[in-house]
Amino acid sequence: MRNEPVPPPWNAFLREVDQRLREPVDLHCVGGFVVSLRYGLARPTGDIDVIAALPDHAKAGLVRLAGRGSDLHRKHGVYLQIVSVAATPDDYEQRLSEMFAGAFSRVRLFALDPYDLALTKLERNLDQDVEDIRHLARVVPFDLEVLKRRYEDELRPYLGRPDREDLTLRLWIEIIEEDRGKSA
Repeated sequence: MRNEPVPPPWNAFLREVDQRLREPVDLHCVGGFVVSLRYGLARPTGDIDVIAALPDHAKAGLVRLAGRGSDLHRKHGVYLQIVSVAATPDDYEQRLSEMFAGAFSRVRLFALDPYDLALTKLERNLDQDVEDIRHLARVVPFDLEVLKRRYEDELRPYLGRPDREDLTLRLWIEIIEEDRGKSA
């Protein structure tokens, strides 16, 4: 895990967002932004996926200020995206960690714990998501029992097609175990 200075172009972008906000806002972040900036995967990303902005009434203003197509997006080439359809483990809020603590006066960015972050990618399961999971499993390294338990207890009961996600999780675990066998 890393908590280094905010790299470009995020530093200038977030500084302008911070300066333009009228009140403090906490952003619960997921996706490639967190995997790369918090957990060190060398993969470019052009957005910050946000599953919660607190206070909740700040969402619309954030989208206008820093969303896709905004002046800040055109200026910096990156943007904020409010994600409304990500399945998250039940108690993820209890395990958030702050990214770039103290870097801004109004914006606070929080990363999901690596297990919760992985589980948000379960339903989508694109090739990019599988690579993110592989990376997280290596750098954390994942305790596969924690991953399974969190899935079973905090996510599976809320999924529309849990049988499909059960299979995806089993495949991910096989990939992780295979990777670990190669490096042994």
